Amino acid sequence: MTDNVHDILMRLKALSNPKAVSGMSGFGINPKDAYGISIPQLRKIAKGIGRDHELAKQLWGSRIHEARILASYIDEPMKVTEAQLEKWVKDFDSWDVCDQVCDLFEETPYAYKKATEWSSRKEEFVKRAAFALIAGLAVHDKKASDNQFEQFFPIIKHEATDDRNFVKKAVNWALRNIGKRNKRLNAKAIKLARGIHKMDSKTAKWIASDALRELTSQAIQKRLR
Repeated sequence: MTDNVHDILMRLKALSNPKAVSGMSGFGINPKDAYGISIPQLRKIAKGIGRDHELAKQLWGSRIHEARILASYIDEPMKVTEAQLEKWVKDFDSWDVCDQVCDLFEETPYAYKKATEWSSRKEEFVKRAAFALIAGLAVHDKKASDNQFEQFFPIIKHEATDDRNFVKKAVNWALRNIGKRNKRLNAKAIKLARGIHKMDSKTAKWIASDALRELTSQAIQKRLR
């Protein structure tokens, strides 16, 4: 291993951008323990490091915002354990860390199981992780059956009344991505969205209206045809 955790943390610290950190809150990102390093910069660093499971765990343990995102880029999905998923998800404290790390999580054998389990958890970012996983799988898991996504419909409907910003946006994201997967799932997602819209909840109505706007649009219907 050419890189060690101390050297990488020093490299990250050297890239600190206080102005970027001060602007993070405006995007709903938690600036705690952050250096303000951009995602393209982190991806470039990750490319130079390569895959390294043990190093990823050490970077996560640093608690540094960008180090944790970097950890998800260099970790090896097939070496990630279920215990590690549970440990990391409890540490989520910002939507950007949640969403970036879920790109790693969806490549593990536990993705569908955790999407279901975490959807009923109380913690805002754990619940967001469930729907970020669903949204990601809908785009990236080309081999999955329609049934694997239809199993999430009752979960989406059940959680559509959660008015916490980072949850409702993820529920909406999951519904839209499933509905863009193919013509059959599009029709089913539209039907689900119309059902959600009838619920006595301002949040549910927003989730449904926003999803329907995209899923029934000419652009999406043309692409699916």
